Amino acid sequence: MSIDVRPPPSSSLTRVLIDGPAGKIETDINDPGGARVGIALIAHPNPLQGGTKDNKVVTTLAKAFFALGYVAARPNFRGVGGTAGEHDAGRGETEDLLAVSGYLKERYGELPIILAGFSFGSFVQTRVAKRLAPARIVLVGPAVNRFPAETVPADTLVIHGERDDVVPLTAVLDWARAQNLPVVVVPGGEHFFHGRLNLLSDIVLRYFAGQAPGIHRAT
Repeated sequence: MSIDVRPPPSSSLTRVLIDGPAGKIETDINDPGGARVGIALIAHPNPLQGGTKDNKVVTTLAKAFFALGYVAARPNFRGVGGTAGEHDAGRGETEDLLAVSGYLKERYGELPIILAGFSFGSFVQTRVAKRLAPARIVLVGPAVNRFPAETVPADTLVIHGERDDVVPLTAVLDWARAQNLPVVVVPGGEHFFHGRLNLLSDIVLRYFAGQAPGIHRAT
């Protein structure tokens, strides 16, 4: 199987305002069209530290899932961009992601849904997963030392940087150990995966495409 990884074409992008508990939720959606295999709902890092739907890790995940044939949805959390409301430490953000997932299911049908998140977004997705039945969960740099992340299913993909100085790898291993949960460690990677975004993308692609031998990137 060969996967062509490139930025989603502008024609695939729709920006919508979805009704949520605190008002409108600004969401970017890249739709691959008729060959959709599922929906990937991707949550961004802490807005109090500048996190948005346009974070590079978030857009890297969106690009990978789009290449795999998923509808890739990136909402802004409360108080960010065009999203109404104020930061709610994960409580309201959980409700908002549930509202977005409901919209996506109504718009695209009962496709399998992947919950993906980065840092604070990973914490929120562990909460969402308790109330939704995702096909899979992807947690990148989960901020388990800063927020009380929930337990997750055994097939959850956890990716963490070896040299993360925001969320130490030891903290993630302690959280995962209690669940007998494997962690994929990116050698030399720090919290934002500078210089290692392609490797992060490849890990996701191989996990979901069954060790695809051919990954072709736009140059």
